[in-house]
Amino acid sequence: MQLTLKAVFKDGNNYEVQTNLMTIVLWERKYRRKASDIANGIGVEDLAYMCYEASRLNGITVPSSLDAFINSLVNIEVVEQAADLKADQAQ
Repeated sequence: MQLTLKAVFKDGNNYEVQTNLMTIVLWERKYRRKASDIANGIGVEDLAYMCYEASRLNGITVPSSLDAFINSLVNIEVVEQAADLKADQAQ
């Protein structure tokens, strides 16, 4: 599963970032949930965490803590969702 997330910040900046397998694994580890749970809906904190980690993995400078990152946001949204068919078939 790959998500494209749009982060809109209080300072007027915004960007889009794509999650990857590592982002999803980090999310599973932190929140003790499975990627298949995403299809049932996830919370804003989940999206913020994925955006935070995807940003870090893509070399985008972010605050040192997730809370500071979330505090700098005005909005976060899913722009696109693409399922990895190979991973879905393996489950």
